[in-house]
Amino acid sequence: MRDYLLTLCVTAAVTYLLTGPVRKFAIATGAMPEIRARDVHREPTPRLGGIAMFFGLCAGLLVADHLQNLNSVFDQSNEPRALLSGAALIWLIGVLDDKFELDALIKLGAQMISAGVMVAQGLTILWLPIPGVGTVALTQWQGTLLTVALVVLTINAVNFVDGLDGLAAGMVCIATGAFFLYAYRLWYGYTIEAAAPATLFAAILMGMCLGFLPHNMHPARIFMGDSGSMLIGLILAASAISITGQVDPDTLKIFEGSTRQATHAALPVFIPLILPLTIIAIPMTDLVLAIVRRTWKGQSPFAADRGHLHHRLLEIGHSHSRAVLIMYFWSALIAFGTLAYSVHSTSMWIVLAVTALSALGLVLLLMPRFSPRAPRWAEAVVPPRYRRRGPVPEPEPEHGSAEEERVPVPAGLHGSTAIGHRSRFSDRRKAGTPS
Repeated sequence: MRDYLLTLCVTAAVTYLLTGPVRKFAIATGAMPEIRARDVHREPTPRLGGIAMFFGLCAGLLVADHLQNLNSVFDQSNEPRALLSGAALIWLIGVLDDKFELDALIKLGAQMISAGVMVAQGLTILWLPIPGVGTVALTQWQGTLLTVALVVLTINAVNFVDGLDGLAAGMVCIATGAFFLYAYRLWYGYTIEAAAPATLFAAILMGMCLGFLPHNMHPARIFMGDSGSMLIGLILAASAISITGQVDPDTLKIFEGSTRQATHAALPVFIPLILPLTIIAIPMTDLVLAIVRRTWKGQSPFAADRGHLHHRLLEIGHSHSRAVLIMYFWSALIAFGTLAYSVHSTSMWIVLAVTALSALGLVLLLMPRFSPRAPRWAEAVVPPRYRRRGPVPEPEPEHGSAEEERVPVPAGLHGSTAIGHRSRFSDRRKAGTPS
């Protein structure tokens, strides 16, 4: 565990320290696209945050290769090299997209090629565990198609949820934390060496997200862009593929006894395939609702709008930060609830706890006006909005004017300000209203 924590810290430190210079590079190269109608930020913000995340990945793999307890992963398996090859390709395509806005079909093809590169080097699903039947070996074509499908689905799910400051990186970090605990349990608890690569990938992915989050929280100073979202999506998928398709379920000795007992015992084997779906669950729900909504209005299913889940959270009164925290809550509930159920599938307390927390989440969704206040002794270390003596509320604009008056407020060197002082505007229109 100490070596994994060291790898995580090094990855986070490299990502954090490189994000600042990468931001200046993105500004200098003009990687600051204009604000689109569906965007929630109000000033052009540089992209290319995935550059810092990729070098954090390289640093994490390099450090792990020189640690005594982790270098065996590189000697006994080709999976780290396969991951780095696929990650480099998808990262390069993402960088080009952040700068030049590539076509969606080009990015889809690059995702499939990146998955194929990993498959060619051995990172693929070889078999699937089926309760009551045992291990079902897959043919080469079946394993390749299933691997490519899982990689493409996970990459696009992460890319789709990247709509608010800090949302994608935080949700991936939460799901990866649950995945790391599961993989480490297989590696350390069951002494399965084949689970070591997935544990290493999860630790590095957490470090990448944690190192980037301080720069990406609201108000974001830089976005990860497709170079970052596709990169972390690919690593998340690679971790699941590594432990699901490479670890032989027979080593767990789960397919013994009755079919009922085998089904319960096989739950830990299916968790690697379920945990990536904790990232996909929320954006896939959003995707289905978007298709139904646009089709009902007679629009194209691919037409962009401001009706996504995070837009709706803003519309009903939640602040930007609170909307992100609510989605963090649901992601953590799904990920760690699934993990807890896999460990104690027969415990009724797990079901009761998940049910209670789900009810709490629904209450939070229905209380957009609730504004917690920190105690007076903690006001010096919390944001101004949580202090009892908050700033004086801004005056409402006069009605009936041809155009709302926007009062500029000096922002200084924070937020999405690129260089020097820039005015930020104090008005906050509801999401979906025309500017």
